[in-house]
Amino acid sequence: MGTLVGALVGALGLSLAGAPVSYGDDSGSTRPVQQGSSQPALPADNGRGRQSGCDPLGTSACLLPFPNDWFTRPDPRSPTGRRLALDRTALPANSQGTRPDPAPWNRLDGFSPGSTLTVQVPDLDPDATGIAPVTDIGLSLAPDAPIVLVDMDTGKRAPYWVEPDANATRPDRRALLIHPAKNLVEGHRYAVGLRMLRDANGAPLPVPEAFAKVAGPRLPATDPLAARQRELRPALRALARAGVARERSGGLGRLGLAWDFTVASRQSLTGDLLTIRDDALRGLGGSAPPYAITGVKDFTEQQDPYITREVRGEVTVPSYLDTPGGPPGSRFHRGSDGAPRQLPGNTQKAVFRCEIPRSALTKPARPALYGHGLFGGRDEVGGGNVRAMAEEHGFTFCATDWAGMAREDVPTAAAALGDLGRFPELSERLQQGLLNAVFLGRALVHPDGLPADPALRTADGRPLLDTTHGLAYDGNSQGGILGGALIAVSPDIERGVLGVTGMNYGLLLNRSVDFAPFRAVLDRSYPDKLDQQLYLGLAQLLWDHGETNGYAAHLTHDHLPGTPHHQVLMHIAYGDHQVANVAADVEARALGARLVTPALAAGRSPDRTPYWGIRPIRRLPYRGSAMSVWDSGAPSPPTTNTPPTGHGHDPHSDPRNSAAARAQKGAFLTTGRVIDVCGGAPCTATPVPLRNP
Repeated sequence: MGTLVGALVGALGLSLAGAPVSYGDDSGSTRPVQQGSSQPALPADNGRGRQSGCDPLGTSACLLPFPNDWFTRPDPRSPTGRRLALDRTALPANSQGTRPDPAPWNRLDGFSPGSTLTVQVPDLDPDATGIAPVTDIGLSLAPDAPIVLVDMDTGKRAPYWVEPDANATRPDRRALLIHPAKNLVEGHRYAVGLRMLRDANGAPLPVPEAFAKVAGPRLPATDPLAARQRELRPALRALARAGVARERSGGLGRLGLAWDFTVASRQSLTGDLLTIRDDALRGLGGSAPPYAITGVKDFTEQQDPYITREVRGEVTVPSYLDTPGGPPGSRFHRGSDGAPRQLPGNTQKAVFRCEIPRSALTKPARPALYGHGLFGGRDEVGGGNVRAMAEEHGFTFCATDWAGMAREDVPTAAAALGDLGRFPELSERLQQGLLNAVFLGRALVHPDGLPADPALRTADGRPLLDTTHGLAYDGNSQGGILGGALIAVSPDIERGVLGVTGMNYGLLLNRSVDFAPFRAVLDRSYPDKLDQQLYLGLAQLLWDHGETNGYAAHLTHDHLPGTPHHQVLMHIAYGDHQVANVAADVEARALGARLVTPALAAGRSPDRTPYWGIRPIRRLPYRGSAMSVWDSGAPSPPTTNTPPTGHGHDPHSDPRNSAAARAQKGAFLTTGRVIDVCGGAPCTATPVPLRNP
């Protein structure tokens, strides 16, 4: 971790004890903006009959509450009928006064399906108010719940949990975070209502003056709040139908704040990646992707008891980035229609490494892709647990770097932490990285690709790859977070294991010990904690296009065009220090994955209803997508948006190092069935030392 800290700080040109770098903005200005200062001036009218800047219902930050349709405009050409219309003056500024260009966000037709709803309610006491915490999600659907999240298209209420930002250092800059417990429906519009809010003494909080006017009698057209009242009417009607009254005897007081927002459509979330995938595959004309073998190394059994041969090479992939070869820091090259387009002749190399198990000498191994961890690289496919999995269960694992979130992308990540406007350099290159993996997968299963190459055959010409069963996927940590997106768009993967996984980096980062070096840099560039929450929310809108959060609705059902039926097995390390369990739970609900039970020993979970909303598997074996929990005895995770610092042993690597867990993975990838490997009891991960060459 210390190496990553140094790399991030060095790449950004910061000293943790020194002053932040000067970035400037498009006008050349480097005038600092005081963090937590008053809202910027409203810009000119955006064509909707009102101004497009700060929501007059907000408080101490221009974008609050967020996400919010106040920051959209009508667009009859978009699938949702809306388009984001963020103004630069409304976006958070870094320490040097630079605000991001909103163009990458304003291409979107809605907000993230996993958006954390961010608002500020001064003097609110969640306990006195009775707001649903992470340990009692079911409380969010109670008839008298103080916060109501309702789908305006269906009238159904959505579950959530709420937490004050535990990272805030000032009460007047503390965000209230409302997390959907299951991803919201693509293209749908949601209304949010906050009612019967109380302070620490149990006294009702006063209704803000602006909201009282907007929620009250019709305002004259000349009133500055008339446009806001007009736009809020549909949300207020939806809340009323859900039983949320605006008034009670004695005057206005039941509803203290309300707003609405639209979730992005499937086309908006997946369109760029599907565009480059389809264009690149059309270019193959049914042929195998071009590739070259750059190295072959054979091992004796004494040298490696698991692997007989290591093969290295590179697949040539069309590049849709704006720089020849698509290096770190590139963005999409976009055509006049805004869609990614290939610069003439632009390609990049997906460098790969394959590990062929010793068992393939007698029975050809199934081909599989392996996904590496956070800002790592393809050589993680040579880890002991991956090699053991290959030999024990007959898989040849091949890996390429996750371009966009590989080791060479650390400077780009550092730059994005210093300036949110640089974030597309990470999220758009990440989509190219997913295309690279699609091409490597196609090369692994195409009869004229790697299976036909002498490097993947014995000396007498017998195949070492068995492609009759298709392509599998196994990834851990970041490989699980990104792997869901890969499986969702792959034309070749039918089953995959997402190890120690979750989704939605905006939800994950505050809860991960891995975020510590990133936080150190972010604190220098965006020191205000409320701005940091808005940073994460805005970043997630772009991250959605390259990680599972944007593809969850199509991973196990409603499959994307050009893809087969997918099944996934999620392996979870209970109390994981790096990938928070709550993010895995949200993912399981979104996928409709069933829970392998018993998941935990009685009394182990602090939740009122452990694994609320995740349907249990009553009998194994089970054919379908599932979540399997592995318990190494680590303390239960924090119930705040903080990492489990000081919680002793980190179980993050334990499932993959357990022979029983690998047996469950192997059975699933080969048969599609989830089997009992724990004797009907909760699964406990017992790592076994493995030999490394």
